[in-house]
Formats: sequence, C-alpha cells, structure tokens
Amino acid sequence: MKNENLKNVLICFISAILGAGGMFACIYFSPEFFSKVVTETVETKNVSITDNGIAEAVDKIYDAVVVVKNYKNKELYSTGTGFVYEVDGKTVHILTNHHVIEGASEVYVQFNDGTSKKVDVVGSDKYADIAVLSMEASESVKVASLGSSKDVRVGDTVFAVGAPLDASTYSGTVTRGIVSGKNRLVSVSLSSSNTSDWVMSVLQTDAAINSGNSGGPLSNGNGEVIGITSLKLVNSGVEGMGFAIPIETAMEYAHKIVKGEAIERPYLGVSMANLSDAQYAFYPRLENLPISQGVYISKVEGGSPAANAGIQVGDVITKLEGEEVPTLAYLRYLLYQHDVGDNISVTVYRDGQEKDLTISLTVASKD
Repeated sequence: MKNENLKNVLICFISAILGAGGMFACIYFSPEFFSKVVTETVETKNVSITDNGIAEAVDKIYDAVVVVKNYKNKELYSTGTGFVYEVDGKTVHILTNHHVIEGASEVYVQFNDGTSKKVDVVGSDKYADIAVLSMEASESVKVASLGSSKDVRVGDTVFAVGAPLDASTYSGTVTRGIVSGKNRLVSVSLSSSNTSDWVMSVLQTDAAINSGNSGGPLSNGNGEVIGITSLKLVNSGVEGMGFAIPIETAMEYAHKIVKGEAIERPYLGVSMANLSDAQYAFYPRLENLPISQGVYISKVEGGSPAANAGIQVGDVITKLEGEEVPTLAYLRYLLYQHDVGDNISVTVYRDGQEKDLTISLTVASKD
C-alpha cells in the first residue's frame, strides 16, 4: 500500500516537472505567440466610449428659437426668448411669455442668422404667462416640433435654448439637464411686490435657466418642445431649480389667442388678503382667531357672485370645494380650474364657526 502511494506521488512530481519544462520550451522557442496573446488581452480592456451628447436634437430646434426684444418709448427695455411654433399660411406664430413682452410699445425678434424683424403682439394672458407674436412668413423660417409633457418621466434628459443675460453675447445658449419633477405648484408674483398672486402647475428641471431664458423652449431628447421656460427659484440655498409651463397648457391658451377667443375666468367679486397679512391691518378685530391660514374678505361687491352667495366682510375663506385654501394665490389657482357657470362650494369661518356656501360663478370683471 505504501509502495502504491509512493508510486502515485512520483508520477505527479514527474508530470509537474515535464509540464513546467514544456512551458519553458514553448516560451523560449516561440516568444512571439505569448506576446501576441498578452497584447490582445490588454487591448480588449481598452474600451473607447464616445458621447455625442444631444447635438442632433439641438439641431432640430435651434434655428426656430428667437431673441425677443421689448422696446418702450423706442428704447430697449428687456429681452427674452421665444420660438416659432407654427406657420399658418403667410403668418408665422411665435410663442413666448407674457412677462417678456408686458408693457412693450414695440416688439422685435432676432433670429440666429442675426436678422431682426418687428412683430405684432397677437395677444397674451398674464395668469397663464403666455403670449403669441406674429410676423409675415418667409421660406427660411424654421418651425419647432412640439412634443408631450405628459409622456416625459422624471429623470428624462431635457435641454433649454435661450438668450440668458446679455442677449447680444449669449443668444442661442444651450443648457442640459433632466426632468426633476412634474406637476409642481409654484407661487409667482404678477407684479414687483413680494406677495404671491398666483400658483402655476409646472415642470421642474435642473437645466440652467437664467434671466433672458424666459419664453424659450424646454425640449426632450428628440428635440421636441415639452415646455416653455418661465421662472426659477432665486435663493442662496437653492441651485438648479428651474420651471417650465407644460406645452399642452401653453398651446391651449395660444390657440384661443390666435382665434381671438376671450379667455374668461370666473370671479368672486370681493377684495381679499392673506389672513396673515390682514391680521396686521385689522388688528385687534382678528386677534386670537383659532385659525392660522385662509383668505380674509375685506370688501364684497354688490350683486357679485360672492354677495349673492351670502359672503360677508370679515369672513375668512378656508376651503374651496373641500380643499384647504392657505393663501390668496392658491385660492385663485383652485378657482380658475372652474368655468363660468359652475356652482362651487366655499367654506368660510365666521363668528367662531365654519359655514358652507354655494357660489354660482360668472365671468371675471375686466382688469
């Protein structure tokens, strides 16, 4: 038994020596073979990755984007961005923000080739922050392709094209990012005050949005417009939070403006203020209220929907259709989701208790 084990050990030992010797002989007499094997192995690991970015998508829309120039009394007041969204017969229609052309006595657009043309303001809406411009068509006009904001997902690549800061220097700037959020409710001011007047439902993106980008396109990876860049959060602690009006919302208003249809919104017929602000103005009348938020009614127009429903001066609106109303801006947001002729329920706080009222909405009074 011992002899058999010894025999097996010797066989293994001799086999190892012969194998090592054979390997040495191969390396000595054919070094080029092993050199080739080693070289090929190293080369397969040197992978080259090429990222062409979104250049092709940018090319699809780039020449449809214009710089919008707002002139007041023959002097350039401000600039923004816009884009050609359709050519209807001999008329070019350009989409931009209302606040870009607000108060203008003349509006010009500048194309990427440097040509500048005077345009007409077809119409605009300050709450939707949408404006439509028009000019005579030419063969060289590029039209942007429109996509769908509903189809994009959080994390999808998007890019903005615009004229940030100094339009003469930085026109045609492209910034890239992702969709950071959908259906964001953002409070905005329609004037130079610090009070929020309105709430917009918008797309959120981390693509850089700067002053002058307003009115420009936010496009998906196929170069289709899914939104109109409108605003950004400006705060020392905030970075990369820009917002765009969904293209569906923008086009809904654009079609009405081009057709000359009136944009009617319901109104209540009251003067209102945030409860937190009213408590200072009407102290001590509102001292020690058990509620901390809502909309205070300081005046009611005779014969208005609010008056007919029984709303009184001193009431605090706390709910609309059962949804909490924290601010005046949010009240407008909820109210404007309804149409003229609708009946809506409003909850008010009066004399220490809540009271439900029904309001029949009529057309908004003219500004």
